[in-house]
Amino acid sequence: MNLTPGVVNAVCPHDCPDTCALRVTVEHGKAVKVYGDPDHPPTNGALCTKVSRYTERTYHAGRLTQPMRRVGKKGEGRFEPISWDAAFELAAQKLKPIAERCPEAILPYSYAGTMGIVQGESIAARFFHVLGASVLERTICATAGATGLKYTYGASVGMHLEHFVDSKLILIWGSNPVVSSVHFWMRAQEARRRGAKLVAIDPYRSLTAEKCDEHIALQPGTDAALALGMMHVLIRDGLIDDDYIARYTEGFAALRARAADYDPQRVADICGIEADVVVRLARDYGTIRPASIRLNYGMQRARGGGNAVRAIACLPSLTGAWRHPAGGLLLSSSGFAPVNAAAITRPDLLPGSPGRLPRSINMSAIGDALCHPGDPAFGPKIEALIVYNSNPVAVAPESAKVAQGFAREDLFTIVLEHFQTDTADYADLLLPATTQLEHFDVHKAYGHTYLMVNQPAIEPLGQARPNTAIFRGLARAMGLATPALYETDEQIARQAFNWRHPSLAHADYDTLIRDGWVKLALPDAPFAEGGFPTPSGKCEFYSARLEREGLDPLPDYLPPYESKASDPALAGRYPLTFISPPARHFLNSSFVNVESLRRPIGEPRIEIHPDDAAARCIVDGARVRVFNDRGEVELIARVTDGARTGVVVGLSIWWKKLSADGRNTNQLTSQALTDLGGGATFYDCLVDIAPLDRMASQAA
Repeated sequence: MNLTPGVVNAVCPHDCPDTCALRVTVEHGKAVKVYGDPDHPPTNGALCTKVSRYTERTYHAGRLTQPMRRVGKKGEGRFEPISWDAAFELAAQKLKPIAERCPEAILPYSYAGTMGIVQGESIAARFFHVLGASVLERTICATAGATGLKYTYGASVGMHLEHFVDSKLILIWGSNPVVSSVHFWMRAQEARRRGAKLVAIDPYRSLTAEKCDEHIALQPGTDAALALGMMHVLIRDGLIDDDYIARYTEGFAALRARAADYDPQRVADICGIEADVVVRLARDYGTIRPASIRLNYGMQRARGGGNAVRAIACLPSLTGAWRHPAGGLLLSSSGFAPVNAAAITRPDLLPGSPGRLPRSINMSAIGDALCHPGDPAFGPKIEALIVYNSNPVAVAPESAKVAQGFAREDLFTIVLEHFQTDTADYADLLLPATTQLEHFDVHKAYGHTYLMVNQPAIEPLGQARPNTAIFRGLARAMGLATPALYETDEQIARQAFNWRHPSLAHADYDTLIRDGWVKLALPDAPFAEGGFPTPSGKCEFYSARLEREGLDPLPDYLPPYESKASDPALAGRYPLTFISPPARHFLNSSFVNVESLRRPIGEPRIEIHPDDAAARCIVDGARVRVFNDRGEVELIARVTDGARTGVVVGLSIWWKKLSADGRNTNQLTSQALTDLGGGATFYDCLVDIAPLDRMASQAA
């Protein structure tokens, strides 16, 4: 690829399926512009509002540019600068005795602050493996859905992004791509211009739902029931592909019996919609060809999220939608990428390997894990915590417990960060990390099928260092001699992918570096003739693997933990279901401190239906108290029928310190886990709301 002098190839590192190819214009050593690469087919020159302002984030006045140690109380955010040598010495002084006495008392905490393979879990993972530290179960976002796909398709695989333009029906299910996947949305709009029907299935009339031909506002956590109701109608009305089912699926007879229990009226009662909506949706799906589903992770953040993904993922195989490139389903395409995970993270470095694993902690339960030291449910007390690529005090559920745990004086905490986040305020040692414009990395994607390379565009600001360099420094200070801890970023990148895999037979590492990306060689219709990466090679309606694990081998509907069906008494006290999808200009807690992105939102808000507002004497613009047994948060009410009755919507995730009351919506969410994959249940949450002025008058 020939680039203009002063222009560098880069990649958006954030937790978004689009994984955009960037170009960075550099003048006199400074990045002055970030824009979408017009030559990269998925990106096609377009960026979201957030990333188009990436220079504003990189050069933000609040960037951390030197190591610091705490001088105030935990949570106060008071630090003094120190040198890197002093930082590493302090870390070693604290970590070495713990590692010698009880290495499992050391815990990493990280997620997708960068999706890069090198700066994510490479040297970091090797460091913790060499120590024998506890293993973190990284569950906070997508494990319920990924596990549902694994037991149905065999991996996180699906249809190709580019073929959605040829679909004639697109179900946008549990997704708001205007906010979370703009490049899919561009293709959906083009499909609509060509005559396609777009249907949004979402409890909330999101920006996407407003622009679709139909919006089905089901109750949160009832998606599996709707999918099973569609199956009922498809089978009853003969709208299935018997040949595809016979050749390329397992367990149809059992699935047919399960779906028989979900007649349209029962499904309507569960989902809070009309029975004829269920019938019409199923008939559209069974008769409009090709039909596609763009599933996203919002709908799997409830108790039955894994089963819901399993149920929805069965639909394309029932109708034979996979026969056409523009038919099928996409939740994630990440399973297509031939990532060499063992070479990157080196689990063989664990003491006593192979087969020996330290204790594991589910990141979605970090509040309980920190607040109950010595609890047999969690094992040894966590004495040291190293946080990177995450902001758990803001993003983890049941936030009051998380903050309480981080405030423990007997917990030594290191935080690698770009900014002084809510979590950074609790650090004992705060280490400045580089942004994507300042380091090298390679990437896969979960919304398209390209491998990509990020070249550093500028020198690190101040004393900031890449994650890999920081973990090498920690290893060196602790006297760890394992050679794998000191491999260079390039050495790691060369090991990142299996270049002998058939999908990469046309390329190699040097091709990737030269061109900036490599498209995986995959069929246009990857499952037109089966070939699913399951043990049977078929779409498994009935999973023998789940059965062996003592779980239901068929997808089913599980009501939310916090619902009238599961807990009538709780629903009596807290009658509103609360969901907290991302705000348009935030990405989890990233970008919240960028004023130009936060300013249009103003303050954290809660959207409430006019009927629910009137019953509580709440008017538009009023400051309200949203509460349940776990906590409370103050928000501004927006009275709108965009939220269906009985459901309230708090767009998230705000830094606590940037909210008026120093809290955010995760004060309300629960540490309960999903049915499959142990995922977080952010959208399985009951609350009530009261106007603050009424509370004040009652107190007086």
